[in-house]
Amino acid sequence: MGRVTERRRVIRVRDGVVSARPDTLVAEEPMEIRLNGKPIAITMRTPGDDFALAVGFLVSEGVLAEQRELRNIVYCAGATADGSNTYNVVDVSTAADVVLPDITLERNVYTTSSCGLCGKASLDAVRTTARWAIDDGPDAPPVRLAPELLASLPDRLRAAQQVFDRTGGLHAAALFTEEGELLDIREDVGRHNAVDKLVGRALQNGDLPLSRTILLVSGRASFELAQKAVMAGIPVLAAVSAPSSLAVDLAAESGLTLVGFLRGANMNVYAGEDRIALRAAASQG
Repeated sequence: MGRVTERRRVIRVRDGVVSARPDTLVAEEPMEIRLNGKPIAITMRTPGDDFALAVGFLVSEGVLAEQRELRNIVYCAGATADGSNTYNVVDVSTAADVVLPDITLERNVYTTSSCGLCGKASLDAVRTTARWAIDDGPDAPPVRLAPELLASLPDRLRAAQQVFDRTGGLHAAALFTEEGELLDIREDVGRHNAVDKLVGRALQNGDLPLSRTILLVSGRASFELAQKAVMAGIPVLAAVSAPSSLAVDLAAESGLTLVGFLRGANMNVYAGEDRIALRAAASQG
C-alpha cells in the first residue's frame, strides 16, 4: 500500500551554495473508485483513508446519505495484469434498496488533485440533489458563532497538520463543533479529497447529517467544496482563501453559511451571515 510520504533526491540552492540531499514529498497515486463493481471515477490522492475517501465521494454524488446504505468496501484483489493488489482500486457495495443515479466514468472522467472533478457534461451534471437539509438541527436554537471563535480555527487546523509539517504539500479539512472543538481532520494532496475523507468517515460512523458543525478548509472554497458541505448537511463552510462566485451562489441558494479569507481577526462573510454574531451592521455596497 502506498505511503503518505516518499523520499526523493533534490538539489538545494541556498545563498548561492549548491548541495544535494534527500527531501520528503507528499505521495500522490491514482485511485479508481468502483460502485458495485462498476468503475465510476479515478482520483489522484494521497494514500490513506481510502475507504472514507470513496464513501465521501459517493455522498457528494448523492449515492449515499445513511450508514445503512453502505454494505461493504474492499480493495480489489488482482487489480493488475499479473494479479497483484495495488491497493489503488476500491469497490463500494451498497444496500439492495439504494437507487443508483446516472454516475459513470464517462461523465466524471477523473478527478485531479488541483481542481477536483473534471469532464462532467454540464453545470446541471455537477449539481446533485441534497438528501439532508441545511439546518441547525431539530429542537435546537439556531447556530450562532462568534467571529473570535472562527478566527481561532485556522491556527488549530495548522497545528494539527502532521504531514504538512514534513512536506509542506498537503491541503487539510477539519470539522469543528459550534463551540470550536476539533472533531476530525484529514489531509490530502487534493482539497476535495480531504473533505471527502471527513464526510466518508462521518457516514461510516453514522454521524450524517453533520448539523451544527463547521467545516474549515485550508485553501479556497470552490463550488465543489460548497456542494460537498451541502450534501453532508454541514451549515458552515469557512476557508482561509477566496470562494468562487458559483460557491457563493450555491451557499445563498441552500442556506449554507460561507466564510472566506479567514485570516487572523479578518474574514469575509459571503452568505448565511445570520449564523455569525456580528457586532455592527454591515454597510450596504
